[in-house]
Amino acid sequence: MSIWFKDYQLEDVWQFAGKNMLAHLGIEFTDIGEDFLKAKMPVDHRTQQPLGILHGGASVVLAESLASSGGYLTINPAKQMCVGLEINANHIRPVSDGYVEGVTRPIHIGKRTQVWEIKIYNQQGKIVCISRNTLAVLEKRNKDKG
Repeated sequence: MSIWFKDYQLEDVWQFAGKNMLAHLGIEFTDIGEDFLKAKMPVDHRTQQPLGILHGGASVVLAESLASSGGYLTINPAKQMCVGLEINANHIRPVSDGYVEGVTRPIHIGKRTQVWEIKIYNQQGKIVCISRNTLAVLEKRNKDKG
């Protein structure tokens, strides 16, 4: 049974990848399942730190993007919105090139908060970063409903 508010397809998720940080960093959504969302991000000049490895902040951007997008897909967007409350990340292993892929699944989907786990892997399938993101679920006010 799907956790999503409606029957979303991968093409629907691309609405989040407009002219924003996702596009700037080359983040692409790659898969959506009944209880998960995946995206990949290149490890290149846009996402590396000065030592030539994946910047921890770029991993956090990928994690936050996945969790926030997942949260949005579980709510009624005409009445609610999700915003980040807290994120943490443990950086496990460096990556210097290629791409990383993140997958998010919910730990908790409540009426007021959501908690999402995000795991980021290298191309060999080894864990690079594990993150947890807490989202607030807010009711839209009249001026927000436009």
